Amino acid sequence: MTRRRLSAEDQELWDRVRAKTERIERSNLEVKRFEKDSSLPAPAPRNIRKAKSVILGKPNPPSRSPAHNLAPAIHDQIRQAPVQMDQKSFGKLKRGKLRPEGKIDLHGMTLDRAHPVLTGFVMNAHAQGKRLILVVTGKGKQRDEGGPIPVRHGVLRHQVPQWLSMQPMKSVVLQVAQAHVSHGGGGAYYVYLRRHR
Repeated sequence: MTRRRLSAEDQELWDRVRAKTERIERSNLEVKRFEKDSSLPAPAPRNIRKAKSVILGKPNPPSRSPAHNLAPAIHDQIRQAPVQMDQKSFGKLKRGKLRPEGKIDLHGMTLDRAHPVLTGFVMNAHAQGKRLILVVTGKGKQRDEGGPIPVRHGVLRHQVPQWLSMQPMKSVVLQVAQAHVSHGGGGAYYVYLRRHR
């Protein structure tokens, strides 16, 4: 990219601005400490590099502080959902004793691609009279780069239960539960379907 030269008018304006400004010495940017007998606490020293990047318009590196997520974790939401199926069967399901009759793996799919694929699979399984299917989402990758809008860890893992609770799948899904470790654990869901009538 080539640098654009200032026009004569822009150069004149820039020269007037420079003439009216004073150069700030680096020592003036540092925070002076309060004396020990002062009742106020000493302020934290300024991060000169951060201030410099703000002045020069450079983006700051992503923050390493832990994200504040006010929404409950997806496995907590699913665990707190009321049990709709038979309690004995649900106990077997949670222990991984029931064998899924079908499995779909959504790894690597975008949300736009995964939604219709999942819908078709669930509706097909129900039409075939299957009762238990396994939906593999994966645990997800950390993709939050510290921008102003946080990016959820494991987007598909969070989105699939919401899709399953919406029509048309809502009418055929009886229960959603996190899979047993033997079937994928936190990266997969058991979907227990209603009886086909």
